[in-house]
Amino acid sequence: MKHPDQYRGEEVVVLGLAKSGVQVAKVLHERGAIVTVNDKKERDQSPEASELESLGISVICGSHPEGLIHPGVSLVVKNPGIPYSVPPIQKALELDIEVVTEVEVAYHLCAAPVIGITGSNGKTTTTTWVGRMLDAAGMGPIVAGNIGTPLCQAAQEAREDNWMVAELSSFQLKGTKAFRPKVGCLLNVAETHLDYHGGMEDYVASKAKLFANQGPSDTAVLNWDDPVCRELVPYIKAGILPFSMTEELVQGIFVRPSFIPDTEDDLKRMIIYRDYSETETEIAAVDAIGLPGRFNVENALAACGIAIAAGADPAGLAGALASFRGVEHRLEYVADKAGAAYYNNSKATNSKATAMALASFRQPVVLIAGGLDRGSDYMELLPVLGGVKALVALGQTRDKLAAAAGLAGVKRIISVDNGESAAAVLQEAVREASALAEAGDIVLLSPACASWDMFTSYEERGRIFKEAVHNL
Repeated sequence: MKHPDQYRGEEVVVLGLAKSGVQVAKVLHERGAIVTVNDKKERDQSPEASELESLGISVICGSHPEGLIHPGVSLVVKNPGIPYSVPPIQKALELDIEVVTEVEVAYHLCAAPVIGITGSNGKTTTTTWVGRMLDAAGMGPIVAGNIGTPLCQAAQEAREDNWMVAELSSFQLKGTKAFRPKVGCLLNVAETHLDYHGGMEDYVASKAKLFANQGPSDTAVLNWDDPVCRELVPYIKAGILPFSMTEELVQGIFVRPSFIPDTEDDLKRMIIYRDYSETETEIAAVDAIGLPGRFNVENALAACGIAIAAGADPAGLAGALASFRGVEHRLEYVADKAGAAYYNNSKATNSKATAMALASFRQPVVLIAGGLDRGSDYMELLPVLGGVKALVALGQTRDKLAAAAGLAGVKRIISVDNGESAAAVLQEAVREASALAEAGDIVLLSPACASWDMFTSYEERGRIFKEAVHNL
């Protein structure tokens, strides 16, 4: 797309009235574009509409009307979650009208160098951690994107001496054209969002757009333990900074001694950075990291790599590694009840995230799981379900998860479906889990599924879980 200033007097359609849609509509309107915002939600469900109309922006709610997209439209900016199969997007593509997400618009506005962070799991934790590290280094980070603050809003506030630290989803990246982060990080790739992408090929290609426009002066931070990340190396023109839990790298961020996959031990480990001249810096001891779980060690390695690529001193990262206590709904400690510890991991919307959470605990786990059915049979959970003390299953996938748990040899399996509200079902699941838990156990909400069969978001699901725990 062109710079937003170049759309003065031209027609632009913004699809979706979420936070990012509202901000991008304002940005383009302020620069003289003729903006129409369209959302399928009814007007009474779109409180943002009145604010935009007061600015002179046209808003159409309730449907995608015929004629919305026509040859006179210069640009379509879509909410990332709107699939490309909807009629307005299909019409735009037929007419060769450019379709982008807010990320592309924000990139053209942003004076600060951009750090882009994506991956199937760990994005929010790593993005927040990087912000803490750069803040401690006095580098003026602005944390935005999929994590909360719309990128267009943050981009207008950014100066050249800031760093824009952006959490990016595959949905957002799929709609980019010129976007070029100074530092791009791919944390991992798991089978998820296939209902949107139609298959792994499109999902991986969307993630890989993070690196598409990078050059030799940029840096790609890659998980060397993830085979999909490594397969992208021949296509990346940026300098590559790898991180690994299982391999001592010639150059990059790694753990010494390395972790052996699928094993537990009590070895004392150190996070090491080895630069291009093979000079080593000991960053911090692994057991000093402020978050539990082996997967959070991986997030820590990624955050260190990103911060170093941005110019932070590796010797100064230990404080942020130790002081960070995590993000809500991501292996969040809730309370201790009758000697059992309760954790909220509602953000675990795929099997890999749940497997990683289960691997974080050595204590017996009573698992609460289930949610939106996207077609998985959950057989990939068999290796970790074998160590689960009991399963309380709910949502559309409760029978599938119960079947997988039975094959894994889980002794106690309870399926919750009392026909009441979603909140009541989750509250009952917490009570059932509490009855199964003993002192020293972990009760873990880690659904392995999206929340939309029962809740508006994983955040709502997590909040109801925490309320139910506190009310035991």
